[in-house]
Amino acid sequence: MAEHNYCQSKKTIDGDESPVISAIMFGLGIFGNVAALVILEIRRRRDSKAKDRRHRGLFHILVISLVFTDLAGTCLTTPIVQTAYAWNMTLIGMAKNSNSLAANNSTSSACQYFGVSMTFFSLATISLLFITALDRCFAIGHPYLYNRLVTKKWAYITIPVMFLMCTLFCLLPFVGFGIYVQYCPGTWCFIDMNPLEDADQVYANLYATIMLVLVLSIVACNGFVVYQLFRMYRRRNKQGSAMKSMRTSNEHRMFVAHEVEHLIPLVFMTIISIVCTMPLV
Repeated sequence: MAEHNYCQSKKTIDGDESPVISAIMFGLGIFGNVAALVILEIRRRRDSKAKDRRHRGLFHILVISLVFTDLAGTCLTTPIVQTAYAWNMTLIGMAKNSNSLAANNSTSSACQYFGVSMTFFSLATISLLFITALDRCFAIGHPYLYNRLVTKKWAYITIPVMFLMCTLFCLLPFVGFGIYVQYCPGTWCFIDMNPLEDADQVYANLYATIMLVLVLSIVACNGFVVYQLFRMYRRRNKQGSAMKSMRTSNEHRMFVAHEVEHLIPLVFMTIISIVCTMPLV
């Protein structure tokens, strides 16, 4: 507890702290997301003449939104961390009236900005991953209904609404429900996970619960898709080629391959999200 309070109010970064790890993560984040955008664009052009390009396009919109969100989160937070290291000042220490902030770090605009950004991009990224997994789950679980009802407009409506809800949740500490505090080594701020006020405790638990539900839902959706693909594969092998025309068999095989192609990146992103979020949750 004493260390926690010390981290909330410290104004300088300890001399043994190095910005190298943060810089490496920043470089890898930029490179990885830019590479992903290039690959997605190449794939979009290659598939532009495909018959099912409407739903390929929907998956493309969801994934590219996920990449852009992660890229924006990296670009809007990491430079502040590097600035703190360069100035040898914490986010609290960056405030003009830092001498008066020992007892109340909520007046630090840098800390508030970083806390809002961290909360927003963590929620938005997991939410987009959930929407993408739910899209694949619906597509393979109810293909006829999916083909009839789901269009690109679904993404154009759902994504902005999701961003709005995440924004409203992140702004709740500014009306007294939750609080952002500084964490050691003083280069980042986030929701106070050990608050004194009851309302702040509820906010921290609400955030953790939302994240936990989203992660478990993503795992459930991807597990359902894997199960359905396995059933389709076994059914095709049992039925045999004698009961199907060559055209139907090829179409079925292409559909399964198409869904597996979508599932593989979702599985990898899910694993990464679990590794990154579950310890905090």
